[in-house]
Amino acid sequence: REKVLRVKPQDEKQANIIKELAKTNQLDFWYPDAIHHVAPNMTIDFRVSEKESQSIQSSLDQNKMHYEILIHDLQEEIEKQFDVKEDIPGRHSYAKYNNWDKIAAWTEKMVHKHPEMVSRIKIGTTVEDNPLYVLKIGRRDERRKAIFMDCGIHAREWISPAFCQWFVYQAGKTYGKNKIMTKLLDRMNFYVLPVFNVDGYIWSWTQNRMWRKNRSKNQNSNCIGTDLNRNFNASWNSFPNTNNPCAEVYRGPEPESEKETKAVTDFIRSHLKSIKAYITFHSYSQMLLFPYGYTSKLPPNHEDLAKVAKIGTDVLSTRYETRYIYGPIASTIYPTSGSSLDWAYNLGIKHTFAFELRDKGKFGFLLPESQIKSTCKETLLAVKFIAKYILKHTS
Repeated sequence: REKVLRVKPQDEKQANIIKELAKTNQLDFWYPDAIHHVAPNMTIDFRVSEKESQSIQSSLDQNKMHYEILIHDLQEEIEKQFDVKEDIPGRHSYAKYNNWDKIAAWTEKMVHKHPEMVSRIKIGTTVEDNPLYVLKIGRRDERRKAIFMDCGIHAREWISPAFCQWFVYQAGKTYGKNKIMTKLLDRMNFYVLPVFNVDGYIWSWTQNRMWRKNRSKNQNSNCIGTDLNRNFNASWNSFPNTNNPCAEVYRGPEPESEKETKAVTDFIRSHLKSIKAYITFHSYSQMLLFPYGYTSKLPPNHEDLAKVAKIGTDVLSTRYETRYIYGPIASTIYPTSGSSLDWAYNLGIKHTFAFELRDKGKFGFLLPESQIKSTCKETLLAVKFIAKYILKHTS
């Protein structure tokens, strides 16, 4: 009977009340992802145990703070996620959430199905010795332009790996039929990492649906895991709150300390000549973000990035009228350090984007399977637009 509450503090005093509650209670912040971001007029979603929810609700009432209960019974919502019936047993379903074993088997299947178009590269292994697979999709050699895409850096954001699977499936299925997809695959390569945080993803299926980090052990702490999206060498040390191993946003002992991060950074560095764009997929909040996260300074090609993001979100909304907002990470969502997006940008990849997929909080990380297909379809429109832009406008 855990609950997810949404509160919007009206002023500094109310924001501080939430911060105080977080000190004395076990609050799992869904949005923003950590307590220090809490600010007046920001919508704040957090999960709380049944035991603590009574006292927290009465504190909020006492302080005349308006709140709503987004989720009344977390376990019930977790079970309600699986609301799509299996099409054909034994066939990979793109309308359902797939566990790691299914996704790993699927990567092999895609290579067999489209041998001239898809190849699988093992770029490394995780802490628990699971393989990290990148699928390379495209018709030609290494020298052409490429886009690197990753999904599932945060374990509980299940809609993200679902999108990477959908992208690969659509690339194979519509090549030669869809004009844009055919042109893209004839002229560029895509490197797709369907699950970045494999160990965490497995844990979110088997042990704790709300798990976010990877599963590495931390020295001098019983708390497990590093937030892989705080582990990149981009202003890694700039926020003191990320140095607590028990925090959901723990940055790790040093930049690229995690095997998963290192595998990805090594791969991107070794393909830097060809990679012209980097796109990472998260959830939730319906945003299209670009650098920077660690500073409010705007990147040199800010206008270009904003233009692409604006058209991208417009294109996305044409399918189901889903509204996305866009902008730099720091001002659009909240400041972050050590993110993959900023790292890739600073490395020289001048078009880097992060999608925060559906929804806006009704289901949060527990988006029902019945929304997978529509989420993937609209997102694919935006990704194809970005890829087309990269093909035309980058040297």
